[in-house]
Amino acid sequence: MIILGLILLVLGLVLDVGVLWTIGIVLLVVGAVLFLLGSINRPVLGRRHYF
Repeated sequence: MIILGLILLVLGLVLDVGVLWTIGIVLLVVGAVLFLLGSINRPVLGRRHYF
């Protein structure tokens, strides 16, 4: 999710599309939160890993 967020962020920047930029930021933040919760062994929505 983090990688997809970064890809959309870069595409939004290069192609000058605001929607891709916004979706990229949202995916990046959600991916970072899930990564942090997973790294402290806290299950989120019943799942321990998101990969």
